[in-house]
Formats: sequence, C-alpha cells, structure tokens
Amino acid sequence: MTYQTHIAQLTNLIADQNGTWDAISPESVARMRLQNRFATGLDIARYTAAIMRKDMAAYDADPANYTQSLGCWHGFIAQQKMISIKKHFGTTDRRYLYLSGWMVAAMRSEFGPLPDQSMHEKTSVPALIEELYTFLRQADARELGMMFREVDAARATGNAIEEQRLLNAIENHQTHVVPIIADIDAGFGNAEATYLLARKMIEAGACTLQIENQVSDEKQCGHQDGKVTVPHCFSSL
Repeated sequence: MTYQTHIAQLTNLIADQNGTWDAISPESVARMRLQNRFATGLDIARYTAAIMRKDMAAYDADPANYTQSLGCWHGFIAQQKMISIKKHFGTTDRRYLYLSGWMVAAMRSEFGPLPDQSMHEKTSVPALIEELYTFLRQADARELGMMFREVDAARATGNAIEEQRLLNAIENHQTHVVPIIADIDAGFGNAEATYLLARKMIEAGACTLQIENQVSDEKQCGHQDGKVTVPHCFSSL
C-alpha cells in the first residue's frame, strides 16, 4: 500500500467515527505505518524469499547477475553496511547478509569464542537474525523520518516542487531489509530438533537456511578431517 493510499484510507476511517477521531492526523498514522512496514519476522521472510527467487531466476538467465552475501555478526554492523551500500550504489539490490556458523560460534556465544563444531547455543542464530532485522527496520524508520521532516519543511515554505519530489521518493522508498542466508550448521540434533530450530530461524525472518551434510553430534569444521557426512539439502521458503 502506498503512502497516499494509506492517507486516503485513514481519512475515510477517521471520518466514519462521527467526530470522535478527529484529533488523529491520517498522515501521521500513515507515516507510522510506513516506518513499521514489517509486523513480524514471517512478513520479512516472505518478502525476502520473493526477492531471492527473482534474483535466482535472473542469475540463471545471466550469471553476470550475481548476488553478494556480506558476512555479519551484529545488528549495528548489518545496519551500517546496508546504509552505506544504499548511499553509495543507490540501491540494495542483489545484496544479502550471510550468517556463518563459525562466525556465530566465534563471536556470539555466551561461552566465549568457540571452534566451528556446533558447540555454541543453538538459539544464537535465530537471536542474531532477529537482532539484524531490528536494526535494518530501524534504518528504514530513520530514513523515512528524515524524508517526512523534509516534506513538512517544503510545505512550510510553499515549495510545491520540492514537496512533490519528496512524496515521489517516499512512494518509491526501498527498504534496507534484505535477504539473510543463515547457517544452521548440521542441525543441532536429530530431525525433530533440526525442524524446530529451522522454524525458529524462519520465524525470526530468515528466508534461506544452509545446512551442512554432517552428522550433527560429530560435526567438524569444514577444513578438518574426520567428518561423518549425510545427504545435504538447501531449502528456501
């Protein structure tokens, strides 16, 4: 739903309340809605899964249309990466975030730095996914908030051309929310445990999970000998 559509819908809704909601500004509510576009992690997962499918089709048609997956271990790092990319390139198209199992083990475990052997808490990755998307949504709210203030300033000075330019920019605003590819290691347990963890990660917002073809309780770092392998899979919403 566009900014102007939100305003029109809310204007009609407020008018239907027989004057009891007249103190509510439809434009203010529309702004809050845009700044809180994604209500849940599943909303994010569905949105980013569609992006990934489109990007995969584009790559199949032409390998020059590759994507870049940027390693990330903290919400602030993810936020600053996406803000910088959008500022420099004008878009976040074909840029993803990647949560590597070894990175999470080394930098996000309550036990301290650990090797890449699934020794860290299994909930570390879904917690990090939720953190990343909190920071990325915050980047959206910040950017849109600045644009709203500029609209108000243009109106205050009677600059209709600048106001319209800003309204067009708001209508075409691109979110900082990008797909996350999340490493689920070897599943952290049996099939049921793997399912429960995968569900938790998707509910946090991940649209794609990477699982290693190793027996979970024998998991070794990729460059080490002694790995016990099983058939692997790669799944997307």
